[in-house]
Amino acid sequence: MKFSSPIRLVLYMSVVILAFTIAAYVGLSFVDLTKFSWTFLAWFAGINFLFIFLFVRGVMRNYLTEKIKLIYKTIHNLKLTKEEKRNKQFDMSSEVISNVEQEVKDWAESKRSEIEQLRKLEAYRREFLENVSHELRTPLFNIQGYVSTLNAGAINDPSMSKSYLDKTETNIDRMIEMIEDLEVISRLESGEMQLDESHFDLFSLCKEVFHHLEDLAKAKNITLKFGADTNIGLFVYADREKIRQVLVNLVTNSIKYGIDNGRTKISIYDMVDNFLVEISDNGIGIEEKHLPRLFERFYRVDRSRTRAEGGTGLGLAIVKHIVEAHGQTVNVRSTQGLGSTFSFTVKKA
Repeated sequence: MKFSSPIRLVLYMSVVILAFTIAAYVGLSFVDLTKFSWTFLAWFAGINFLFIFLFVRGVMRNYLTEKIKLIYKTIHNLKLTKEEKRNKQFDMSSEVISNVEQEVKDWAESKRSEIEQLRKLEAYRREFLENVSHELRTPLFNIQGYVSTLNAGAINDPSMSKSYLDKTETNIDRMIEMIEDLEVISRLESGEMQLDESHFDLFSLCKEVFHHLEDLAKAKNITLKFGADTNIGLFVYADREKIRQVLVNLVTNSIKYGIDNGRTKISIYDMVDNFLVEISDNGIGIEEKHLPRLFERFYRVDRSRTRAEGGTGLGLAIVKHIVEAHGQTVNVRSTQGLGSTFSFTVKKA
């Protein structure tokens, strides 16, 4: 029998005692007191007391057992709650630490990337300044030598003075060309140079460029030709003067580094939304290790040869910037000793 509270226990005990009292009263009412045995009464009272004692002890034991179980269960639940809370706090702490650790790693990685980028920019800036200084130094030294020679008395010799003045003028023109090319690249990179786009015939422009460079090609015994499927009526939408500059730079390079009695060919291919223009030759070609850097400013495969051929070392860099300003791409493939092919895309009209 289980009791949920002491009040209910007292009620049960009262009922039991009352029942025994009534029973004793009823039993004694039939006994003749003169003949009543007090020993029997003592035994009767003792048995009742013992019964009540055992009953109360059992009830209290059950009651206390339930309470102890309840207390134990409560303590156990509190312990579990504390353990879960501690585990939860530990998990939260671990998650916070993990998040902070990841943030620190991400921050360190971003800073490492920034530092690496700054190092590359610094190396690029240093190389750029060295290249500009080197490229300007050559014509400046030449001019200084010619002027010094003229001042030393050569100016009085008409034939010598004319020759030296012509060479001085050539070197000055080279410096001016270099400065103008640098200005073009700077304006293209900064977005200051706006494209003047219009519809025009790409084939006609290529013919115009061939006519412009015809004398240079003849001097190198280079034949200028078009691909078999290249015809008039290939209309594009772009900045005509800028695309003309791209063609002039690429064809000029092809002629300069071509072989005697070689050829330079322009081919135009239909690429659905764009035209692909290829300028190919059977010239000296370029080693594969140089191809990734060809479009960098002042990058020269062979400094002595390229400087002897003239130019500023900025032609291909300008080509790249102009083509990319149109949202198009430029590529190169070459095999040393077999020739090179430069190609770029231009949007159809």
